[in-house]
Amino acid sequence: MDWLSEVFSKGGPFFIINTFFLAVVIALIVERSMYFLGRGHLNAKAFLEQIKRLLAANNVDRAKKLCDATTAPVARVAKAGLNRLHRGEAAVAQAMEETMTDAMPEVKTRIGALWSMANISTLTGLLGTITGLIRTFASLGESNPAEKEEKLSEGIAEAMYNTAYGLAIALLCMIAHLLLSAAMKKVIADLEAFALRFENLLAEGAAGQGQGGRSAGAAPGLDQAE
Repeated sequence: MDWLSEVFSKGGPFFIINTFFLAVVIALIVERSMYFLGRGHLNAKAFLEQIKRLLAANNVDRAKKLCDATTAPVARVAKAGLNRLHRGEAAVAQAMEETMTDAMPEVKTRIGALWSMANISTLTGLLGTITGLIRTFASLGESNPAEKEEKLSEGIAEAMYNTAYGLAIALLCMIAHLLLSAAMKKVIADLEAFALRFENLLAEGAAGQGQGGRSAGAAPGLDQAE
């Protein structure tokens, strides 16, 4: 670990500031990764099939309990639709749309900050480079010839450390932003597809029940919901 302490001692104040930014970036990446791999992750197609089977069995309560078993946005959207099931398709569609609107900020949150952190860390590294060179050349005029070479070497090392560190953090931010944005778009696409398929499921169920002598506006599980 001697080399690490040496790097920090030569990097200067802006190197330490960028280390703080790196800690923030890592925290953002870990938090978003845990969200998309954990509570934000759900197989929407398989979940819809489970809901479909429960509604076909006229078991709305069990469908609601299935939604309560996870905090994924898809489950919350489904729960909102199931709660309005007895009011007809229009009420279901409105409830699901409102829940999707509420869930979007949770899915998108803090991902855009990674792009800003990439720019900030790059500029901080550049600032450390410039200030390191300014301080080095200012000290050269006051140094004797024997010390000039050593101070010049230290100043250039500080400048390069800051540049490399800032660029490395920016690169990490950009890669993480790319991957997390892809995960975010998938969750949003799954939400939209789920809502459409769920509405179609209710429409098909209502049409089938209408042919069986029930009102055309009824939804699957109507008796259970009421």
